[in-house]
Amino acid sequence: MLKKTALGLPSLDRQIWILMLGRLLSQMGTGFVLFAAPVFFVNQVGLSPAAVGLGLGCESITGVFGRIFGGSMSDSPRWGRRKTLMMAVLVSAIADLVFAVSNNFFTFLLGNLLMGVGVGLYWPSSETIVADLAPQEHRHEAFALNRLADSVGLSLGVVLSGAWIAATGSFRALFIVDAVSFLLFWAVAYRAITESRPKAMANPSLASSRAPAPWQGWSEAWRDRPLRIFVAANILFTTYIAFISSTLPIYFTNFVSQSASANFTPKQISALFAAYVALAALTQLPIARFLKRFANPQALMISAGCWAVGFCLIWVTGTVATGQLAWAAAGIAVLAIATVSYTPAASSLVVGLAPEALRGVYLSVNSLCWAGGYFFGPVLGGWAMNHDRAIANGFWLAIAASLLGVLAILQILTKALTEPVQL
Repeated sequence: MLKKTALGLPSLDRQIWILMLGRLLSQMGTGFVLFAAPVFFVNQVGLSPAAVGLGLGCESITGVFGRIFGGSMSDSPRWGRRKTLMMAVLVSAIADLVFAVSNNFFTFLLGNLLMGVGVGLYWPSSETIVADLAPQEHRHEAFALNRLADSVGLSLGVVLSGAWIAATGSFRALFIVDAVSFLLFWAVAYRAITESRPKAMANPSLASSRAPAPWQGWSEAWRDRPLRIFVAANILFTTYIAFISSTLPIYFTNFVSQSASANFTPKQISALFAAYVALAALTQLPIARFLKRFANPQALMISAGCWAVGFCLIWVTGTVATGQLAWAAAGIAVLAIATVSYTPAASSLVVGLAPEALRGVYLSVNSLCWAGGYFFGPVLGGWAMNHDRAIANGFWLAIAASLLGVLAILQILTKALTEPVQL
C-alpha cells in the first residue's frame, strides 16, 4: 500500500505534481481566450462567422495530425516525452502570438493551424509522462488529479477573462497572456521534468538504439484487438461528452425554456453548466478512488450506466410540465459524475494495454478518439436540434439507448482481455 500525503492525496512522483502545475497554468491561459477569441475576430477584426468557423475547423484537422505525430515522437528515442511536450507548448505559444497580431483571415488561419499542432502534440506527451511516473495502484488518481488541474485552470481562465474584458476591453492582451502561460509551462518542463521514456524497450522487435520506423508502433497498435475494441466504445464516450457542450445548451435554450416556468431563465441555464464544471472538479478525485477497486472495463460500465441515467433525466426535463429546472439540475449532476468516472478509467485502461515502448502511440489513439467524438457530437446533436420538439426530445432517449451498445462492447472487451494477446 502506497503512502498518502498529509492532505490524504496519493504520494506521487514530484514531477507529476509539477506537471499538474504546468497544466493548470496553460489551461488558465486557454480559458482566457476560449470564448473571447471568436467574438474578437468577428466583431473587432471583421471576419465573417463562416470564416471563423472554417479557421476553427482547420485547427481540428491539424490537431489530428499533431496527435499522430505526438504519439510517435513521444515513443521515439530521438524525441521522447519531454521534448515532445516542450515542442507542444512552444508551438502553442507561437500560435497565440500570431493571434495577437492577426488582422486578416490568413493570419487567423495560420494561428489555428499552429494551435492544432500544439494541442495535438501536447495530449499524448503529457498523458504518457503521467503513465510512466504513476504507480499502477494510484494511476486512476494521478490521471484524475491532472484532469482536475485542467478543469480548475480552464474555469479560472474563463472567469478571469470575463473580468479582464469588462475592465479593459483589450482582447489582444488575452492572447499575450495565453502565450505567457505556455512559456511558463515550457520553463517548468525545461527545469523540472526529466525524460520518463523507458530506456529499454519492452518489445524485443523494437529494441534498438535507433528510432523505430515512423509507423511501426501504429501498425502494432492496430493489431492489438482489445485496443481496437475499446476504440469503438471510446469514440461513443467522447461523443457523449461533446453533447454536453455542443448540444445541451441549444436544447435548454430552444426547447426546454420555451415551455418551462418563468424561473428557467438563460441566467439559470448558464448556472447549470457552471455547476457541471464545479461538480466535476469536486468529485474527480473521490470517484477515481472509488472506481480503482474495479477493473477498468467494469469502471467504464459504471460510467455508461451514469450516462444512460443522465440522458434519461435530460429527456424528462423536456417532457414534464413543471419542475424542469430541478430535473435539469439532476441530469447535469449525473452527467458530471459520468464524465469524471470515464476519464481516469479510459486512460488507465489504454496504459494497461500498451507496451512501455508504445505508450505514446496508444495514448495518442485515446486522444484521437476525443477528436472523433468532438466531430460526431456536434454533427449529430446539431441535426437533432434542427428538427421539431418531438425529435429533439426523443434524441436523448435514443442516446440513452445507445449505451446498451457501449455495455455490449465493454463485455466483449472484458472477454478479449482474458484471452491471449494477439498482435
